[in-house]
Amino acid sequence: MEGMAPSISRWNKSDKLAHVLYDIRGPVLAEAQRMEDEGHRILKLNIGNPAPFGFDAPEEIQQDFIHELPHAQGYSDSKGILSARRAVVQHYEERGVEGFDVDRVYLGNGVSELIVMAMSALLNNGDEVLIPSPDYPLWTAAVSLSGGTPRHYICDEANEWLPDLDHIRAKITPRTKTIVPVHLFGQCADMKPIMELAAKHTLFVIEDNCQAIGSDYVVENDAPRKAGTIGDIGVTSFFPSKNLGCYGDGGAIFTNDDETAKRLRQVCNHGSEVRYYHDVVGVNSRLDSMQAAVLRIKLRRLDEYGRARQQAAATYDEAFGGLEHVHVPERSADSSHVFHQYTLRITGGHRDALRAHLEKHGVPAMIYYPVPLHMQKAYEGYGIRKGDLPITERLMDEVLSLPMSTELDNEQLTHITNAVKSYFAT
Repeated sequence: MEGMAPSISRWNKSDKLAHVLYDIRGPVLAEAQRMEDEGHRILKLNIGNPAPFGFDAPEEIQQDFIHELPHAQGYSDSKGILSARRAVVQHYEERGVEGFDVDRVYLGNGVSELIVMAMSALLNNGDEVLIPSPDYPLWTAAVSLSGGTPRHYICDEANEWLPDLDHIRAKITPRTKTIVPVHLFGQCADMKPIMELAAKHTLFVIEDNCQAIGSDYVVENDAPRKAGTIGDIGVTSFFPSKNLGCYGDGGAIFTNDDETAKRLRQVCNHGSEVRYYHDVVGVNSRLDSMQAAVLRIKLRRLDEYGRARQQAAATYDEAFGGLEHVHVPERSADSSHVFHQYTLRITGGHRDALRAHLEKHGVPAMIYYPVPLHMQKAYEGYGIRKGDLPITERLMDEVLSLPMSTELDNEQLTHITNAVKSYFAT
């Protein structure tokens, strides 16, 4: 109709997206799709999906899933299916974790949404959140979208790459609201000094336990604490490649504080406690019944999965122990390691050549993460330039993660270790 041109052309991107970046869903993915359209076969190593690499679900899991299907239909409670939440609580109670019940566990259809919900419930505009570097984009994006300001702290090379307490302390300002320790690759950060520092400055602690579910944290003669249950809030992911993964996507958020649980419950249910009465602005993120059925079954085997990964890591350790330029993962005396990833440091400038060598031998190896966030276009506005975080930048040139799965067998492990050793033998 004349005079009714579409108004969409006048819309500009929200300023909130200025610091949100998921490059794998941008130009890299667009180029992959273009090549697929031309007939090329693209192996998308970034997806975290074990199926393309031959890691199929065990037959017993598939049969249990079929058995549960009749009980996994229809809508679930906004906090997640009750039986699945009970299974989570029972799992931790059996391992000595106290202080939370089914009303303090929230299951959603993805940990990203749950983290954004938590940030929305806790942050006012301008509040600062301390996040480790290197960092996956999720936390920086979630804080930015919720009106907060992410501040990155470094990890201590001399202390198993755990959070650098001195750098965290130096980053605290009157606007600081939260510290986020990330239990990277399967090992728990040193939580005791972090909790003491947070208590001194009255800060929230939100544990990112997406990669370390099942890990134990022990301080001196204290009883073990499970990673993700020590801070004010713990979050974990059920993405298929995680140690406890569903068949699609999902996540969980935990707290042992009633007031925090109430605020999260409202945000997770459209801001409502009483149906159709909305006290705050909220959203909705349910873990669907099918995924809950899978997780309820697999949760029983979580400790078994952890042991399988530890055995695979021990095989890697033994194979690479004497190789120059190959540094196996550090182990903390305060934490068990459940090896979501087995990440080597390859020094001497050999990383990229080794990765190419492994690819020729049919071994996928990943770099987590190839470009630090402070060097990404989306974060230019923070004023952090190349050279300001030298440890992060050096790690991005050295880290290489080998295949790690509960289902790795001796034949596969032998092939992988021989491929690595053959590169250094030439």
